[in-house]
Amino acid sequence: MSRIGKKPVTLSKGTSASVSGQTIEVKGPKGTRSFTAGDDVTIAIEGDVIKVTPRGLSKRARQQWGMTRSMIDNLVTGVTTGFKREMDITGVGYRAAAAGNILKLSLGYSHEVNFEVPKGVTVTTPKQTEIIVEGIDQQLVGQVAANIREWRAPEPYKGKGIRYRDEYIFRKEGKKK
Repeated sequence: MSRIGKKPVTLSKGTSASVSGQTIEVKGPKGTRSFTAGDDVTIAIEGDVIKVTPRGLSKRARQQWGMTRSMIDNLVTGVTTGFKREMDITGVGYRAAAAGNILKLSLGYSHEVNFEVPKGVTVTTPKQTEIIVEGIDQQLVGQVAANIREWRAPEPYKGKGIRYRDEYIFRKEGKKK
């Protein structure tokens, strides 16, 4: 039995959901998101609660049960509070500036990096060394943050680069004389 799948997803105030076939659509204050589940699960809305049940006892049905419930919970969280990924820039002369849908990064290269932010995600820079990626789609927010981090991943000797706020960089000891 899936421990995650057994828990129902509760809809908060101001959020509504509708099911048509295997597609669930959730509307909230931040926008609208939808998800199409596989044929191995059944989605039912009972009042302000969404329940997911497997259609059989096969391994695939049990796998889809927990995954579908998690995806629906992420839809509800995205349209109510949204998702946020905070990043820090460490290094002398490394900085970021957001201008419209372009994020300008100075990361020690001979040129400035212009990162184009996709639709559905907002990138802000409260300080020159902070980047905040926000949106209602958890996968898209995480992917944009990973693409930004890819330009200068933190190195293990001095820790210079772009890192997630909650990330721990394992530091190595340098050469000894």
